Amino acid sequence: MEDINTIYYNTFGIAFQWKRCTAKDFRKIQIVFRNTGLFLTQKELIQFSKHIENTLNSSRLCHDCKKKKCSKLLLLEAPNPQTSFSMTYKELKDIQDLVKGTLFHLELERLLKN
Repeated sequence: MEDINTIYYNTFGIAFQWKRCTAKDFRKIQIVFRNTGLFLTQKELIQFSKHIENTLNSSRLCHDCKKKKCSKLLLLEAPNPQTSFSMTYKELKDIQDLVKGTLFHLELERLLKN
């Protein structure tokens, strides 16, 4: 864990930046959840957050989904249009927390530096 700067984590995953990487990738954020890793710019992370919101808002959720007891799978589009994730409502809420928490900490860090 000494090779990374942890930005945010929850029970579903972790967001961090590598301490050592190429100059062009220095500002990218690594998001790891399930068996998946995404290496995104902050702009792509914001886009991913919007995809999560759209999926949660456009899906027809049953009563059990809202109680986080449903296993119905919802399709979440990744920041690149060639990739999608199949997730339950609970997983969508967990990834939403991970992404929003990461964006919050990045913005807080930016504000504190200024």
